[in-house]
Amino acid sequence: MATYVNDLRLKEIANGDESGTWGTSTNTNLELIGEALGYGTEAITTNANTHTSTVADGSTDPARAMYIKYTGTLDSACTITIGPNTMTRVHIIENATSGSQNIIIKQGSGATVTIGNGNVKVVFLDGAGSGAAVTDALIDLELADVASATIASVDINGGTIDGATIATSDITVGSGKTLDISAGTLTLANDQISGNKINGGTIGSVTISSLTATSADINGGTADNVVIGGSTAAAGTFTDIVSNGKTVGTQSIVSSNPTSASGFPDGHVFYVIS
Repeated sequence: MATYVNDLRLKEIANGDESGTWGTSTNTNLELIGEALGYGTEAITTNANTHTSTVADGSTDPARAMYIKYTGTLDSACTITIGPNTMTRVHIIENATSGSQNIIIKQGSGATVTIGNGNVKVVFLDGAGSGAAVTDALIDLELADVASATIASVDINGGTIDGATIATSDITVGSGKTLDISAGTLTLANDQISGNKINGGTIGSVTISSLTATSADINGGTADNVVIGGSTAAAGTFTDIVSNGKTVGTQSIVSSNPTSASGFPDGHVFYVIS
């Protein structure tokens, strides 16, 4: 009696069987070997949360293919069991379903692998029977010898990027998202921050070598060696001016000669309020 206990579920002819007709079975087996090295598509019932792909014995089946593409419309994650649970295989599996749902690949009661919508993973089935497990074959893939790569689109959800230079494109932070550099330092070259791009927050300590401001509200600190109206004489209104511990009354000061030997503008009298 023929058996199908191999990993491709091919027909194994028993000794003495199919005399004169074994060529038909052999040709079918060769075709199924080709199928196993190819590509198959299998549809999941609409909105199913479980699905079973059991490789047929001795006949064509999309689940035999090395690359399996699952299609269908889902409204929740779907667990797909690949059988028989004694079959050891490597599969490339694509989640091409509609509905933005995950598919979960299992073989027995052991570990499973989740494949996000639109993604592809390489997995292997250990064929351990009822406790069979599925493993992500590339989870620990090391690409130490990749010196350079150009990737059109990548979604990085974890890990560390070291020594990367962004040469020709900008980084865009999504709406409502935050670029967090609080644990490190952001180093900028000269003139890389435009004044009108700073909105809110607190700047602790900064040195400004030259500043032209149309309107400024300075609420504290010290201004040393500052010339007011050094280029163009204009009116300045002050609430209080404190000089050597004395408060000078409120004045509006205008002078075409902004300095004098006394340190006050010519032609003006200051009233000192003790």
